[in-house]
Amino acid sequence: MRLHIIASAVIFGIGAAALAVSAEGDDRREETFRQLELFGDVLSRIEADYVTDPDKAELIEAAIEGMLSSLDPHSSYLDPDDFQDMQVSTSGEYGGLGMEITVRDDLITIVSPIADTPAERAGLESGDRILAVEGESLIGATTSEAVERIRGPEGEPVTLTIGREGQDAFDVTLVRDIIEVNPVVYRIEDESLPYLRVTTFNEHTTERAVEAIEDMSAAMGGRLPGLILDLRSNPGGLLEESVTLSDLFLDGGEVVSTRGRDPRNTQRYNARPGDMLNGAPIVVLINGGSASASEIVTGALQDRQRATVVGMTSFGKGSMQTIVPLRGGRDGALRLTTARYYTPAGRSIQATGILPDIAVSARRLDPEQPPRFTEADLRNALDNENGAAREEIAFEDIEQPPEDWAEDEDFQLHRAKEILGSMLETRSAQLQ
Repeated sequence: MRLHIIASAVIFGIGAAALAVSAEGDDRREETFRQLELFGDVLSRIEADYVTDPDKAELIEAAIEGMLSSLDPHSSYLDPDDFQDMQVSTSGEYGGLGMEITVRDDLITIVSPIADTPAERAGLESGDRILAVEGESLIGATTSEAVERIRGPEGEPVTLTIGREGQDAFDVTLVRDIIEVNPVVYRIEDESLPYLRVTTFNEHTTERAVEAIEDMSAAMGGRLPGLILDLRSNPGGLLEESVTLSDLFLDGGEVVSTRGRDPRNTQRYNARPGDMLNGAPIVVLINGGSASASEIVTGALQDRQRATVVGMTSFGKGSMQTIVPLRGGRDGALRLTTARYYTPAGRSIQATGILPDIAVSARRLDPEQPPRFTEADLRNALDNENGAAREEIAFEDIEQPPEDWAEDEDFQLHRAKEILGSMLETRSAQLQ
């Protein structure tokens, strides 16, 4: 199989050269051939003179990975095992600790822990750096290498060394588990306020959200009066699921559009007629760990004036990745950034994130502490093509918990309930 990877790389090189011949002219063709020749010379010299006999397939894989990672933080090569793991994770069940990770400044960094997993229960946070696994450094490791080191048999403990802003590095021991990601958690808050938390966008998200809304409607004896939609620390997932979830709350119209390198390839995704809540007010909760598909939903509901967004500015991942299997997946796959997405108002949130309508922090803030990491901080992150920069909310404009607020009480949810309750009172008064 690994020899097939080498063959695929050679074929890719030949194809690139052929493309140069047909589309780029003689000068570009010669430059392409020169670079391919340079690659072959380096590989030959390593094979001939390196101090030990190298694994040629590993060298080719490393070259492919390096090529893709130089493009942006989200393009990468998935070897056959990683490709299989990715397919399993989007179906909703996989082994591990339950967190989305990326590389920032050569450090493995947590984008967000997934709800009700060992990572969340251990108190790991968005922005934490995983410095070592079982005492062995992860500095300079790729995400694939980190995943391989972190994963293991269910029930076995693993100790991570965590770096967190403003604290000394510390160790935390977690027990590996089978992560059965339930994409939806729901309940009735305070006997009258429906609450729906979406933790990820996998193949079952919209289906489970519909079941949750129907269950809550039955419990309340009719249509829901309103809804708190919690997308905090939701790292995203499948574009199609973000569109169908948004569709539940919109009566037609655009949800999101995607644009690739060729503007003629713009695609628009629209909601169907019919709002499952019949116009009832919605409060959307977001934070710095809300990324990608969760930002699509938030942007659609905000631009369409369908929801009030509460919390902190989202992560700012406004690009779309396409999975390209190699030889039917036998040689793994490419995860390649192929488009940017835009909210119904034409906003690109790449590197900027979505600003909440009402800024509410989960904890008391230190004005001297730097802001938490975002998409814009990642190495080779795409710029916002409109030239927009991430806007930091003024410290005095952020609602914060009172000094005596209990740490185990959710202040953002508390404010969301107050805001939705006020909206319901106003709506009731208007109907009378």
